Amino acid sequence: MYKLTGVTKNYTRGKETVEALRGVDLTIEDGDQLVIQGPTGGGKSTLLQMIGGLDRPSAGSVELDGVDLASISEARLTRVRAEKIGIIFQSFNLIPTLTAQENVETALVPLGVKPAERRAKAAEALDSVGLGDRLSHAPSELSGGQQQRVAIARALVKNPKVLLADEPTGNLDEGTRDDIMALLEGLWREHGLTFVMVTHDSSIARRAPRLATIRKGRITLTEQQPQPAL
Repeated sequence: MYKLTGVTKNYTRGKETVEALRGVDLTIEDGDQLVIQGPTGGGKSTLLQMIGGLDRPSAGSVELDGVDLASISEARLTRVRAEKIGIIFQSFNLIPTLTAQENVETALVPLGVKPAERRAKAAEALDSVGLGDRLSHAPSELSGGQQQRVAIARALVKNPKVLLADEPTGNLDEGTRDDIMALLEGLWREHGLTFVMVTHDSSIARRAPRLATIRKGRITLTEQQPQPAL
């Protein structure tokens, strides 16, 4: 379970201080699906970075299973991210010189998984997202939707507790967007993940049971009846 208390994040731009988050309080239960929306610059990606341990707040605490990600050492934080948190980005963030299988294997290297086991787990993860026949393809040989599937496999290969997605369909056409969302929602249910996603797409936001709207660093939570894809 996540518990965010009084999370504030300030950035300095020249002589100006920008408040990206202002005293955010938020609880995310195990297995929750939460979508974060808001205007550009409103703080939604900053909030996701706090939840993912990619950045630390200026004030407040970000607890995951009782461990405050804001105060632990960098080495321990890196370990928590490696073991518990899978992250998907809009731009895929694949290494262009590696194959699909090798890209997925990179998530297992920090965990000390041996090469043969890494290869087997990566192949299994790619098969689970429909790319079992694309193991040796480079990112440049894959479509945008296929590259995002590789990124999803990389996030899930280590069996994380938490799956975070920052605009995962932002670079995809409408049909591919729906395919990727159906895949993510299916994996969320199958694996019992805690799933938190940032999106600007209201049609996607309506599909989640909980919606967090951020404006000027402040959060409003809404419980909603999930709407199926059209």
